[in-house]
Amino acid sequence: MVIIGILVLLGAAWSFDWRTWLGDKTRHHLCFGAAIALVPLWMLQAGVKPGLEVHFLGLTTLALLLGWRMGLMMSSLSLLLVTAFGFESWSMLGPNLLLGVVIPLSASYLLFLLTYSYLYRHLFVYIFVAGFFNAALTITLKTLLFSGFMVWSDQYSWQVVVDNYLSVLPLLLFPEALLNGMAITVLVLFKPEWVCTYRDRDYIINK
Repeated sequence: MVIIGILVLLGAAWSFDWRTWLGDKTRHHLCFGAAIALVPLWMLQAGVKPGLEVHFLGLTTLALLLGWRMGLMMSSLSLLLVTAFGFESWSMLGPNLLLGVVIPLSASYLLFLLTYSYLYRHLFVYIFVAGFFNAALTITLKTLLFSGFMVWSDQYSWQVVVDNYLSVLPLLLFPEALLNGMAITVLVLFKPEWVCTYRDRDYIINK
């Protein structure tokens, strides 16, 4: 899993427009600030059994704010910091990278692309569908992926995973959606130029 995750990251880094990014100091601060902001969010974990901890993700906000490529790189940096601080084990780096970062963030960005392509482009569609509901679906996907991995790797039985991990999911959906929805709302209202997936001409002008 580590190899797959690294290959995806290398592909994202290879196709990224580094020349433009390196010339924009504001984006530097924004990207690294977003990565640092995820660290305490991911450190706030709760769980009964090792490996079945839950925490808020914030990946939807990162995907909308930074885009797919930079979002992947910065969230991977956050994962490395959380692991280095001892809140995640190095042995779980591969599953955490692939199942907890790469796939959920990619799915979140894909859902944004679908809303942009097929739904009416309006500010409320962006906030509530691409932000709010997208975040709920993203944390659902991540939880299901980890549930399947824990059962597949024989770390826990399906019943243990359901009782100690999946049962908590309904309690996380609304807070995760609200967290990301509020973050995106504040950003597009006060700093829309920071959000790479948002343009006033698409969602406000001539609506």
